[in-house]
Amino acid sequence: MNRISSLLGIQYPIIQAGMVWCSGWRLASAVSNAGGLGLIGAGSMHPEVLREHIRKCQAATDKPFGVNIPLMYPQLEEVMNIVVDEGVKIVFTSAGNPKTWTSWLKERGLIVVHVVSSAKFAMKCEAAGVDAVVAEGFEAGGHNGREETTTMCLIPAVRKATTLPLIAAGGIATGEAILAATVLGAEGVQVGTRFALTTESSASDVFKDYCLNLEEGTTKLLLKKLAPTRLVKNAFRDAVEEAENRGASADELRELLGKGRAKKGIFEGDLIEGELEIGQIASLFSKIHTVDEVMHELIDSYQAAVAKSYKW
Repeated sequence: MNRISSLLGIQYPIIQAGMVWCSGWRLASAVSNAGGLGLIGAGSMHPEVLREHIRKCQAATDKPFGVNIPLMYPQLEEVMNIVVDEGVKIVFTSAGNPKTWTSWLKERGLIVVHVVSSAKFAMKCEAAGVDAVVAEGFEAGGHNGREETTTMCLIPAVRKATTLPLIAAGGIATGEAILAATVLGAEGVQVGTRFALTTESSASDVFKDYCLNLEEGTTKLLLKKLAPTRLVKNAFRDAVEEAENRGASADELRELLGKGRAKKGIFEGDLIEGELEIGQIASLFSKIHTVDEVMHELIDSYQAAVAKSYKW
């Protein structure tokens, strides 16, 4: 076991990302049961819906699982209290200042991991007292860092800047990528896209099928004046790109985005007007699998990659 496995109490240092409209209790419990760490994605849940998912996950697994909480969540205090009241032991925070909630959570006995996109923010995490950091590179789906640093560059930069246990994320969907992240200094990986496209993911089957037929280069990072988001090409993305090219303000982009756009695309399967978020690595895959199949493939291909790694 390494520091991440020991910290989180899991067999393999593989964490499933807390993705909006994909990461319900079925996905989280399946990943935890397969030896990784499942995360419920609170970003797309009303507080009482989150409570329901936590309870269903507790009934479906006796293994550790956590909740991912974006710190820009509108009902943040209520969500934090639910997580504590329901006995959740692990929280991954993102999209905000870790200093705000880390001490409060740790005082109540929770393990806190924060997602960063730069070495500078990793250092702030260490100062805030988090237990570990996720270094998420530009390749990732969903919301992204403004720095646009690739995972290959970000991992060693964060490793150099902090002594915290380090989890790598962004474009990691194969055993070979896990090995590369490990060599660069990561002690665990967070996998999003690969788990978003599994049987247990709560995303629409229409969305999954669409993403499993993408070609290389089909995604693009846009909405940088709001929160940089990696989008798949469709009519909505074309409208966003046109608006950004003519210099639209943040308010104009916010109006174009509206409410419920990600739900419409990812959860309801509207491939035209929905906000379709997925990582660059999606184009590598063309078939849906169960979580158990994905976990076995990741572990087997990692071990094979270690065995055949080239020697200079």
